[in-house]
Amino acid sequence: MLNGTMEHVVKHSILCSYVLSQPLVTYVDAYPELQNKILMETEQLEFGEHGESIKLLQKKLNKLEYFDSEVDGEYGVLTAHALKNFQADYNITINGQADEQTIQALIDTEKDIYLKQIQSLSTEVYPGLTGENVETVQNALQYFGYYKGNIDGIYGPLTKEALITASNEHDGIELAEAPAVKVTVQNKVESEALKAQASNAGEKENAKEEKEEEKKQVVVEGINGGSIVAQAHSFVGVPYVWGGTTPAGFDCSGFIQYVFNMQGIETPRTVSDMWNFATPVDSKSVGDLVFFETYKPGPSHMGIYIGDGKFIHAGESRGVEITNLDNEYWKERYIGSKRVMQ
Repeated sequence: MLNGTMEHVVKHSILCSYVLSQPLVTYVDAYPELQNKILMETEQLEFGEHGESIKLLQKKLNKLEYFDSEVDGEYGVLTAHALKNFQADYNITINGQADEQTIQALIDTEKDIYLKQIQSLSTEVYPGLTGENVETVQNALQYFGYYKGNIDGIYGPLTKEALITASNEHDGIELAEAPAVKVTVQNKVESEALKAQASNAGEKENAKEEKEEEKKQVVVEGINGGSIVAQAHSFVGVPYVWGGTTPAGFDCSGFIQYVFNMQGIETPRTVSDMWNFATPVDSKSVGDLVFFETYKPGPSHMGIYIGDGKFIHAGESRGVEITNLDNEYWKERYIGSKRVMQ
């Protein structure tokens, strides 16, 4: 059996051979690492030629900021001028030709840029994170052919798998784990418990009962809320499947039920049952449920509030993802928040 790295290389070699054998294939549509192989195995490009290979050459020169004209596939004066400028900067014979040495230098320079992006950001991104850093990493991973998903800025299972592959093939790439949820309310609970113990004997039993109820409430709103959100984050990128209740694929209510069950909390299966099961709240807290009216009257979609005006949910188009409550679509359909009480 091939290991992951060898399998990756074999797949690339086979695919490259296939692409080169197809006279009408659009090389520009191939992923960048395959484009590199195509350029290196193509006969030397000459001034006056035109075609897909010239487009690949122009795209690389454009990426490195040597070519700012239209990528038209024409090896003319502008392309030759860009090549001469590149050759001058990298101590290559200045002839404006796309010879093997120049092509290899272009590829090495571009590859180094993307590799440095992965190396510098790999410890800054982690499962569940969203944003520009994740998008940059995904784009760089896609360049090498490691990442096959959408460039969406969401660190899900595909991004993690791609980073693992990259770390096996390149030095300087370290994977970060999602930061632990800070439990700040526990100290408050313990402090209150000590105060209760210091109360007089006549009130001790009542104080204990009140404190148990307070502790239970704080756990639901704080500790469990953070744990639930952390658990939910780990499934970002899992695809949407109608009726799905496992990490192989979730629908919106199946996702919620699975996350809560992982925390030892049993909940109903459907959105409407969850709406009736949970307790209404005036102000949302981390771990609360947010409900929406979408394709039919009444609650028909839900997610978990994660703070900062955002919620995590299993959406039909992109699977488990993080969305802003101010998003026009969801803002218009929001009908309330509720809390699961133990």
